[in-house]
Amino acid sequence: MPLKASFSSLTAQAAAIGISMVLATSGPAQAQQRNRVSIAVTETIASVNPYADSVALMYAVYSQTYGALVDWSFEKNGYISRFADSWSNPDNLTWRFKLKKGLKRNNGEPVVPADFVHSINRAKNDPQSKQKHNVRWITTVETPDEETLIIKTSEPVAPMLENLSRIIVTSKAQYDKLGAAADKEAPFGAGPYAIKQIAVDNFFAMTKVAGHPDVRAENPEEVIYRIIKEPESRVTALLNGEVQIAQFIPPQLVPRVQSSSSSHLVWDDAVELMFLAMNPEFKPWDKKEVRQAVAHAIDRDALIKVLLNGQASRLDGPIGPGQYGYTPDLQPRYSYNPAKARELLKQAGYPNGVEIDFSATVGRYIADKQICEAIVPMLEAAGFKVNLKTPEWGTLWSSVQKGGVPFYYMGRGSVIDPSAALSQYFETGQSPRIKFSNTEVDAALKAEREEFDDEKRIALLRKAMSIITDEAPAHFLWRHKMATGVDNSISFKPQPTMDIYAVNIQMKARGKPKQ
Repeated sequence: MPLKASFSSLTAQAAAIGISMVLATSGPAQAQQRNRVSIAVTETIASVNPYADSVALMYAVYSQTYGALVDWSFEKNGYISRFADSWSNPDNLTWRFKLKKGLKRNNGEPVVPADFVHSINRAKNDPQSKQKHNVRWITTVETPDEETLIIKTSEPVAPMLENLSRIIVTSKAQYDKLGAAADKEAPFGAGPYAIKQIAVDNFFAMTKVAGHPDVRAENPEEVIYRIIKEPESRVTALLNGEVQIAQFIPPQLVPRVQSSSSSHLVWDDAVELMFLAMNPEFKPWDKKEVRQAVAHAIDRDALIKVLLNGQASRLDGPIGPGQYGYTPDLQPRYSYNPAKARELLKQAGYPNGVEIDFSATVGRYIADKQICEAIVPMLEAAGFKVNLKTPEWGTLWSSVQKGGVPFYYMGRGSVIDPSAALSQYFETGQSPRIKFSNTEVDAALKAEREEFDDEKRIALLRKAMSIITDEAPAHFLWRHKMATGVDNSISFKPQPTMDIYAVNIQMKARGKPKQ
């Protein structure tokens, strides 16, 4: 079937039919025979528009189908590019990329310099774009010849490569021909896998591109990301052979996978930051003392020990070991101290406590609902009167992105260099997710972006992180040690970002791996 014909807009009924066709064989032996891997994931698929998503899952999916301008490589501990051989800074306002020759999309169409100009412009100007903050400093994009891309910025941006890793490279020719319908009818990319079918908020299917330099014979021919938000359902699907990879196995279900003869667990320390967000545009979160009271009210160590079975490392600031700019000496540090929390509420003008709404995520993160339920009595012991809200993840995420949620549990994934994440959540006017504003934080973040000397830049980042920790628009909790369930018919090791790349999956003969 031609790609254009198979890539149609789906109603809910058609989506159900579509996934039943894509998953026509679900048993382990059949799945291996067809060389297909299905992956149970928790995040949303918001649109067929690759600029309309702002979640780690879709960045990874679109990076391996369309291709991103640059990517971070944990193996090489640095940035790599599918599209450029090298890059340099002739001055602090200029990024010059030497483009690779002869690149083609999976339909045979050449990748041309105009595609990069087009893609950055879509990130900036597309009405659905969630990427505007990543390109906000870019003033001009020039292609003086077929091998050169020049990006000019309004101010020095030392961590620019991190921002550009979010820029998906789409076809100008297809967009000129079809307009916005190109995302649906002609999603031709230059990655090792080609988009086969998308059912919004349901599943994403892609197929291996024969002859692509990044793929190997043992990589699966077809990969399907299925949204399965309930942990029990993900594990059941794994053990039944309906999926071959299941994300985010919670501690209480780890023994079930470990005792299975058909599956096993792989582990990695995630670089996703878990935190409680407090939006100062809403009362009582406009008072610093109230926000600090939350920080003293939460017993992070107990939550990690009891609910996460020790499968997390506590954060005493925005980032942890291995992330750029981390120091174990960051101040201030918050201890579990309910009496101190009550005193802070009194100082804020709430001697009899204060009523708050607390929005929990459900099925998006490890044990998230249980964690939020356990946080409620901790807050109440400190003087808060808590109304726990448990909306669907899609509803909550949409409202968070619009700045409509006063107090919520959340994670920020794929944080290696924290500059973009700190700017997104804590720099004035950059995102409404937490409408926090502090001139000292703004100045420090601006200065660190403009500083190309690592030692000086890290000092500025630490200054910003110290102020953020003290002001507490977010209380940082932990980074998870992630368990991923994997069928014995494949071998797979996740990234610390928890991105799942098909080229990291290898089909193999079945059998319980050696422990």
